[in-house]
Amino acid sequence: MGTVSRFSDRARPAAHRIESEEEAIATARRLAADFALQASERDINRIFPRAELDALFQSGLTAVTVPPENEGLDVANALLGEIVAIIAEGDSSIGECLEHHFTVLEELRNEPNEERRALLFVRALAGDHFVAATFAEAGAAVPSGDRYQLSGRSLRVPGILFADWIAADAIDTQGQAVRFHLPCDTAGLQIIDDWDGFGQRTNGAGSAVANGVIGNGEAAADNRQQPHTTSSALAALLHAGTDLGIARAALASLREVPRSAGVGKLALSVKATAALLESAGGKLDFAQVSPSTGGTEAAFFSASAASITASRTALEVANALFELSGNGATSIGRNLDRHWRNARIRANDAAADDLYRATAAHYFGDG
Repeated sequence: MGTVSRFSDRARPAAHRIESEEEAIATARRLAADFALQASERDINRIFPRAELDALFQSGLTAVTVPPENEGLDVANALLGEIVAIIAEGDSSIGECLEHHFTVLEELRNEPNEERRALLFVRALAGDHFVAATFAEAGAAVPSGDRYQLSGRSLRVPGILFADWIAADAIDTQGQAVRFHLPCDTAGLQIIDDWDGFGQRTNGAGSAVANGVIGNGEAAADNRQQPHTTSSALAALLHAGTDLGIARAALASLREVPRSAGVGKLALSVKATAALLESAGGKLDFAQVSPSTGGTEAAFFSASAASITASRTALEVANALFELSGNGATSIGRNLDRHWRNARIRANDAAADDLYRATAAHYFGDG
């Protein structure tokens, strides 16, 4: 089930429309170079990258996954993962916002209500920023006639402090899934800055608090999620992209270190991670074009392999900054420890054991 609330007027100009994959990658590189200039300063002082995010969403880069039937470019997923990695190399907090935004757009691709899908893709093309939030408490969504009322507090989600739209998932009193698409200025909806961590200091993590938010409801088909979807596969792929960006940024900080076997090994690990991401992107392309359980599972586990490897690689390269760079790496002014902090806190968020159990069941059966 799903709801769409009112569409708010947007004061900013419409975003640029990117016309080719070549333009998309060039735009990502240009923006990432700009984002990197003050990324360390923003991290030290926890200055939110609001101007940088405005530039990102106005550039048209954030709409490159909109399908052609909705007037979008729909880039290949390997390229999308590389775009996220490029942005994350400039500033991983911005890369993480992009990661979550694209995952919501992938869910919209499978939205059964054509009018809702079209309207929200129009907003994405205009430069709106989407995030997803989960209201985990049972009964957070309460039926009220042909509408739903949403109450409670969501789990914390990166990027929500900057978002225009929240795709809010909740469970109603009958145990059915309900999805609301809510502008962040919806009456009764409050966005809370409750970030509490030592890494990803400027990623806009927070929670949504709903106080009887009313959404227009309609009957919909059973929406129980399959174990693995193209959305979950893309989420893993883009998670790998952000961590790959962190690894690249940390590796770039080793340029002053004398060339050694250790540095060469790290460089090859980063290259291998990028290759895994590219391979997973191809499998996900196939799963989107020719949907099947087998194809979707292949995409999910391939993307998960890239994600696990990218997380380990980011930590490995960030650790090496201190092992190979000497005392210079510990300088507060250089702030190189941010790469380790960012990689470490993202690794904590990944439920690796659950993934390993699912992988074992997939390849060897439940028995």
